[in-house]
Amino acid sequence: RDIARSKLMGRKKIAAVREAAQRHGWLDPGTPLPDDTELAAVFGRREPGPRSRCASTLEPWREQVARWFDAGVQGTTIHATLRRKHGYTGSYSSVYRFLQQLATQRTPEVPLRLDFAPAEAAQVDFGAGPTITDVHTGEVVKTWFFVMTLAYSRHQYAEFVRDQTVATWLACHRRAFEWFGGVPARIIIDNAKCAITRACAYDPQVQRAYAEAAEGYGFKIDPCPPHDPQKKGIVESGVKYIKGSFVPLREFRSLSDANDQLHGWILGEAGNRIHGTTREQPLKRFIDVEKALLAGLPAVPPELATWAKVKVHRDAHVQYEHNFYSVPFRLAGQTLWLKATASMVALYREHEAVAAHVRVTGRGLRRTVADHLPEAAAAWKLRDTQWCLQQAERIGPACYALVHALFDDAVLERLRAVQGILRLADRHGAVRLEAACSRANHYGTQTYRAVKTILDKGMDHQPIAAGFDALAATYTEGGRFCRDTSTMLQ
Repeated sequence: RDIARSKLMGRKKIAAVREAAQRHGWLDPGTPLPDDTELAAVFGRREPGPRSRCASTLEPWREQVARWFDAGVQGTTIHATLRRKHGYTGSYSSVYRFLQQLATQRTPEVPLRLDFAPAEAAQVDFGAGPTITDVHTGEVVKTWFFVMTLAYSRHQYAEFVRDQTVATWLACHRRAFEWFGGVPARIIIDNAKCAITRACAYDPQVQRAYAEAAEGYGFKIDPCPPHDPQKKGIVESGVKYIKGSFVPLREFRSLSDANDQLHGWILGEAGNRIHGTTREQPLKRFIDVEKALLAGLPAVPPELATWAKVKVHRDAHVQYEHNFYSVPFRLAGQTLWLKATASMVALYREHEAVAAHVRVTGRGLRRTVADHLPEAAAAWKLRDTQWCLQQAERIGPACYALVHALFDDAVLERLRAVQGILRLADRHGAVRLEAACSRANHYGTQTYRAVKTILDKGMDHQPIAAGFDALAATYTEGGRFCRDTSTMLQ
């Protein structure tokens, strides 16, 4: 009764123990007490009773249910499928108990907690940030935040950004290294498109721009296997910490204001808290141990460039970020590599440089090099109004006057006609063209057709009629029919 009142064991259980002790003679004062092995043999787990030995109603489908369970199919789905396809009449509770038995037979998955030496690695990730309204411009910006956490000290760098492009990814790495004052030996990342072009557990493909940055700063890229974010659990926890501790209940006036508050929070509250895993302050652990072991920053920061594959259009231009850049016209239809830096855009066919341009900002803008176009297209592009006037002036005053008159047309654009007239000098010579223009000017027929007809019929060799001016004067003074026979025949 005393033992029962102590709630150590019930009276029925005590009676069973006393009965077993008497049966084995343990209550005899002259008999030594049994050891743990003997006690375990007597009081250990007994064979299941008749009720527990009942076969499950799911035994006929054990293998099939086990395969479904291993594949992650839910119990309710298994129960519904058995009823629909196999005529099973049992309850869902039977399925649940059967799945519990299968779970106990599995080998438990024990995760391995990774330990990192100082300056050995940093983990990087993006998180969804708040929507910020700029109080000055009224612009509403959807944001993400970039996080790089040092695996040893848990000190971190974070920054709010507008997008997750390659350029943003590289720029955030540069600012993170400058924030830490050094570079860790390894960067552990997931398979974001701005870093990895093809995710694979064994043969991942790294963005060309990110590979160049890693080479320039001297760190190695360590992408996690696909669908396995636990391999970078340190930064995952850092992302959750920012979402839960910094973002709520704060007001941001702009993107720069949000970053100022975030950096102050990291150096203050976040950096000086007692970390739940290391049980130390991240900032103190970083300054005391890890900072001195980071690799130094390069004397000249590597050039951060974005690489992209682009196709040459029919007009011998490629498109990058809504702007167009020319390449040699013979490359039309081919695929090239484009390298974009903050100030330049260069294009390569494999490893051969084929074009370079100053980078333009905006949308729909063009950078065209005349030598990249076919001769005819380049010539047409260069033959603008000023070029035509200069060429006409070289030919002669009559040609210049005719071209000037055509450009003065208030209705029609006469550039094509002027170019046609100037090309007549290639076939007939500048002297004949000047004479033809003089004749066309004299008779007021200042058109391309008139000049071409004069040259084709050789009329530029004939003298201009002297009486035409007198006739015109007579016509304007009212003598409309004052024309003699010789003038009419002439």
